[in-house]
Amino acid sequence: MGKLENDLGRDDISRLVVRMALPSMAAQFVSVLYSIVDRMYIGHIAEGGALALAGVGICGPVVTMAGSVAFLIAIGGAPLMSMRMGEGREDEAARILKTCLTMLVIASALLLALLLPLRGPMLRLFGASETTYPYAEAYFTVYISGTLFSLLSTGLNQFIIAQGFAKTGMKLVMLGAGLNILLDPLLIFVFGLGVRGAAAATVLSQMASAAGALLFLTGSRAPVRAAFAWPEARIVRRVLTLGFAPFFIIAVDNVMIIALNAVLGRYGGAAEGDALITCATIAQSFMLVVTMPLGGISGGTQTILAFNYGAMKMDRVREAQRKIVRLCVLYTLVMFLLARLAGPLFVRLFTSDAQQLALSAWAIRVCTLAIIPLGVQYELVDGFTALGQMRLSFTLSFFRKLMYFIALFALPALFGARAAFYAEPVSDVLGPVFTVLVHRAVMEKVLMRQPGRPET
Repeated sequence: MGKLENDLGRDDISRLVVRMALPSMAAQFVSVLYSIVDRMYIGHIAEGGALALAGVGICGPVVTMAGSVAFLIAIGGAPLMSMRMGEGREDEAARILKTCLTMLVIASALLLALLLPLRGPMLRLFGASETTYPYAEAYFTVYISGTLFSLLSTGLNQFIIAQGFAKTGMKLVMLGAGLNILLDPLLIFVFGLGVRGAAAATVLSQMASAAGALLFLTGSRAPVRAAFAWPEARIVRRVLTLGFAPFFIIAVDNVMIIALNAVLGRYGGAAEGDALITCATIAQSFMLVVTMPLGGISGGTQTILAFNYGAMKMDRVREAQRKIVRLCVLYTLVMFLLARLAGPLFVRLFTSDAQQLALSAWAIRVCTLAIIPLGVQYELVDGFTALGQMRLSFTLSFFRKLMYFIALFALPALFGARAAFYAEPVSDVLGPVFTVLVHRAVMEKVLMRQPGRPET
């Protein structure tokens, strides 16, 4: 067994949080480049760049939702594995990892068989018009064909981080993102593949990341090693139970984008609908820069909470969560300022049209109005998940999403299509307020319960 990067049970909490959070945050930031670089090049395609960007924006949430199955399995299994490691049950931790690896492979096959035949009616239902559908269908077909690599690269990375190797996880994500940046212009422009080239570049990059993750988890450095084994039913049930809340967050986030596109298309009409969807695609690209690294902080540090909860070191759990919340809020504060100072520069990555520039920069400012409280929301929800409190995580996530959908359908009906963008800040205020109240009411009760050594 190789030397651990981090001793989860004994290292200083402040240093441990930074060492676990920053590589995970950086990894997620780099992974954002998968979609942003694709969209950046697509937006500058000589003929039909704006329509191509709208088409990719429509199918983007669908492929991301499919990829969120990796989080259902990995974020359900990785904290559970960390708990067992904290309890000293290495054999049980290994069984969890083996079960989850096989679950990822089975899930990828099921997703491919389900989504590929339904891509036509599904993309039209989610907002594709006659002019944007060919772009959406071309991108989706190629991307979804690489579902196996998408799920393995995302899912297995969580198990690497959960064993204390945050830097290794970051390097694997950077490997994939770097390849994507190199392959995108080559396949899109040099080989003339257009949106198909952008999707192919992403698939090939995810293949490289998946291969690296498998090599690490089957090698000598990993304390808990991966192997294929038939899934154990008791582990599958526990993993799916714990992973449902984070899966729900990611899946519904993408349903929110799909609903936003549909609402913009409906209330914007034929003249303005496609332009607003293009605008939403750019604004959501900026929101990915906010939410994915933020999720990297809160998700990458879950293993600290889970390990010490399993080891019954509750003071370390309390201290770690306080410091993680501060780090999350600091990040959202920085992104709030950047949205106002650098929003127009970000938009220029995707378009040079003056009208689209002004509208997209405005949308970014609106969508980020209340992202500072979002830092608290992410950590407290992920913290409950790390401690095995799935019902609390689900309830808190559901409340915030419910507030979004109420605002999304009510505001445009009252004030027009552009009011749909205000649904984001409404949910980003009401959700965190509710979450903080619940956390204050129940967290100490959760920590007073000794986790013991329950069956998986």
